[in-house]
Amino acid sequence: MFLDESEALTHPYLARCWAQRGAELRIQAPGQAKKRAMLGAFDPVRGRLLVHTSPSKRSTDFVELLDQLGATYGTTERARPLVAVLDNGPIHTSKLTTKALAARPWLTPEWLPKYAPELNDIERCWRDLKQHQLANRTYADADALARAIPDAVARLNHERPPHSSPIPIRSS
Repeated sequence: MFLDESEALTHPYLARCWAQRGAELRIQAPGQAKKRAMLGAFDPVRGRLLVHTSPSKRSTDFVELLDQLGATYGTTERARPLVAVLDNGPIHTSKLTTKALAARPWLTPEWLPKYAPELNDIERCWRDLKQHQLANRTYADADALARAIPDAVARLNHERPPHSSPIPIRSS
């Protein structure tokens, strides 16, 4: 499992839009821009993203994601520990998170080097979620955005096929 955090915006950046030549591009954006934190876990084997939304990105929110992981993947009946790949962000190395990770023997943390987002597979999920599922939409407020995120994650999970097992290579 690859774990990390990101944010979704009620007024996302519009990178790909067009208008007829000479026409001014105007997009209605109700209210003031707000954001919602997304704390996620990506399972590369099943090709599934699990997201916990929150108004903030705090250690308590990360512990809630760990609880959600435990409920989804089981805690006591696991034969092997679940491996959680984490970066060294402050939310992952705080005292509360360190204590929460130690209290979950079914979860084995593996640490990525600092400043290496290209090694965390969940970053691609965040990109796809923001550029495709949440793109080209504005939301009236942060609560409307929070209600839209689970549907966007479900669509992303539906489109993303599970990882197929590698084909064994025969040696000659």
